[in-house]
Amino acid sequence: MPEYILDACAVLAFLDGEEGAVVVRDLLDHAKSNEIAITMNAVNLIEVYYDRIRVVGTEQADAIIQDIYDNFPISIIETINPIIVREAARLKASGKMSFADTILVATARHNGSTIVTCDHVELEPVEKQEHIPFLWIRPQF
Repeated sequence: MPEYILDACAVLAFLDGEEGAVVVRDLLDHAKSNEIAITMNAVNLIEVYYDRIRVVGTEQADAIIQDIYDNFPISIIETINPIIVREAARLKASGKMSFADTILVATARHNGSTIVTCDHVELEPVEKQEHIPFLWIRPQF
């Protein structure tokens, strides 16, 4: 079964109805039908959470995160195994990638997942260097 891993920006685009939200919605629909699997690392979910705290406040952010856990067809990866630790550290040492994105990329590599994102600035070079599949939910601005 194909597996996709969500970057925080993809979830935020979906929540905010931004360009690319339809792509994420379609993936979620396919996951509900068990045609694909969707994962997200808890580190990247933290990014969603702190963004929502800033935008809508803690109470609504809590409700959004709980809704993701309870109702979205997303498996949240809550542990980081030694392979991902080493891979994320290699990525962080070799470039200017954020910590959260190193976890995203390392997890995708380890699980054989396609990264779902809109973060062209930070991740487009990774696509070329690391040979990991990407699904860009919108074109680069």
